[in-house]
Amino acid sequence: MSLFVSTDWLAENLRAPDLVIVDATWILPPTERVASQEYLERHIPGAVFFDLDAISDHSTDLPHMLPEPRDFATAVGALGIGDGVRIVVYDAHGLFSAPRVWWTFRAFGASDVKILEGGLPKWIAEGRDVESGPSRRPAAVFTPRVDRSIVADIAHMEKAIGSQTQILDARAAGRFTGAAPEPRPNLKSGHIPGSLNLPSSKLVKDGHLVPAETVREELSAIGFDMARPVITTCGSGVSAAILWIALESVGKRPQALYDGSWTEWASREKPIDTGA
Repeated sequence: MSLFVSTDWLAENLRAPDLVIVDATWILPPTERVASQEYLERHIPGAVFFDLDAISDHSTDLPHMLPEPRDFATAVGALGIGDGVRIVVYDAHGLFSAPRVWWTFRAFGASDVKILEGGLPKWIAEGRDVESGPSRRPAAVFTPRVDRSIVADIAHMEKAIGSQTQILDARAAGRFTGAAPEPRPNLKSGHIPGSLNLPSSKLVKDGHLVPAETVREELSAIGFDMARPVITTCGSGVSAAILWIALESVGKRPQALYDGSWTEWASREKPIDTGA
C-alpha cells in the first residue's frame, strides 16, 4: 500500500466530502518564519492547519510530544477531522514535517492517512489553485485508538542500547558526531551510544522521497541490518518520521519512533557518544 497520493489524484478528489487535507508545515528553529502565517497566506484549497507545537503535550518541557488522546481528539475534531474520513497531509517544504503528522495520526488510530507527493511546492509548480485565509470545516468527532507500540520513550531507548534493536538517527552528520552544535540552545550534540546515522536529507530530493533502491543503498552503506528491529530518532521526533516512511518504502516497518528524541536524551543527562 502506497504511503503517498499524487497531486493529480488530489486535484481530482479535492472536493470529496470525506477527504480532509491537512497542512502539516513545521519549521525547524531557530527561524523567523511562522508556519501558521505562511498557511494563512497560501495553502491548498480547503486545507486545515495542523499546528504541531499546539497539538502536543504541554505538561512537558520537550517540544511537540504526543498529546493525551483526549486532547488530540478535541484538537483534530475542532479542525473537522473525524472518524471515517480520508486524510492527506502535506507541508510547504515538499517532504519534511508531513511524515511526522502522518505518523501522529497513525499513532492515534487513523486508518486512512496519506502524504501528498511533492507537497505544496509541487502543487504550486504545476500551477494549481491555492487560497488564503483560514479554511473551516464543521466540527467532527475523532475517536482515538492509540497504538502505543509505535511510540518509544526514554526507557525503551535505554533498553535498546546494546540489544538487537537498532537505533537509527536522522540528524545531520555533524550533530550526530558532535562536531556541529544543536539548533536548540544549551543542548549537547552527539548521539545515543550504538546509534547509526542516516541523515534524512539523504532520503529526500526535490521534496520527494528518493527511490527505494537509493534507500536500500544508503542503509547498506551504514551497516543497517534489515533483519533486526529498528527505532527511529532525530532531534525532536520530526525527521525521525522521514526515516520511518523511507524504511516502510523498502518493506521494513520500524518498531517505534522515539518521541522525545535527542532533545529528551541530551537534556536528561543520559550517556552521549561522539564521533562517527
